[in-house]
Amino acid sequence: MHTIQPDESTLHGYFSRERPPILSIDSGESVRYSTFDASWRYVDEATNELVISALKARDPLRGHALCGPVAIRGAKAGMTLEVRVDALEPISRGRTVSGDANLYFIDAIGVDVAELYEVFWSLDAETGMATSMQGYRVHMAPFMGVMGMPPDEPGNHPTPPPRYCGGNMDCKLMVAGSSVFLPISVDGALFSVGDGHAAQGDGEVSGTAIECGMARVDLTFTLHPDLHLTTPRAHTPFGWVTLGLDKDLDTATAIALGAMLDLMEEHLGVSRRDALALASVAVDLRVTQIVNGVQGVHAVLPHDAIQID
Repeated sequence: MHTIQPDESTLHGYFSRERPPILSIDSGESVRYSTFDASWRYVDEATNELVISALKARDPLRGHALCGPVAIRGAKAGMTLEVRVDALEPISRGRTVSGDANLYFIDAIGVDVAELYEVFWSLDAETGMATSMQGYRVHMAPFMGVMGMPPDEPGNHPTPPPRYCGGNMDCKLMVAGSSVFLPISVDGALFSVGDGHAAQGDGEVSGTAIECGMARVDLTFTLHPDLHLTTPRAHTPFGWVTLGLDKDLDTATAIALGAMLDLMEEHLGVSRRDALALASVAVDLRVTQIVNGVQGVHAVLPHDAIQID
């Protein structure tokens, strides 16, 4: 298994097809990462406090702290990259910001954003619990908020908006045991990962989850040359998931639903009309996130929800 640590050679806060890969692997190989949190924070061993890496100030866009990119030999634009999430282990501390003045709905919900309000968490990987400084306790369900590749366009692209080729999807169902299927946009794939979350609700309504670095992120990469997708999908412990991404929430909904009907036709062998009828009784539509400029909706088909004689 290959290993990638967050350092000057691996960290970047943008997507770019021009950024050279730090590692090239074959389809079927695995990589073990450790990561900073989205804001380039890590736990200082001397103080046990979260501190911001000096490397953030040297990054041109200072977006999410991503590790990579990793090239997959033989990857071509138009193929699909399967990213299997084999293991995730958060670090010991996490952080949530309650309210962001840039959120378009912040005035409507009556939250004072005159001063930054932060909630800090202690994360216990053994018990699976996160405990805040106020004594709140929540169950952890770790996942990576950003898994993706650069678009096939020149220049450096910001990390917050998710794209058809992945990125800041923030889908909380993509926990360990999931396989995420992403349309490859550039030859080589050039995959990057970051933005660890210890827990998040659908919507990510404050603008952040429990943001945390990851002590361990084990991913296995597999090419699917004959699978051609236009939006991400995932096979998770909770069911099949298809994502819709657009600035308009209604359009994102239509993309997620259309992709789910595609999947149901493929896997269940049903007509599109039957797929829509079955989706209406067995598929859940959920708002993935509403805070990244591009809205996210995911459709969920639970395992064994539909039985066919």
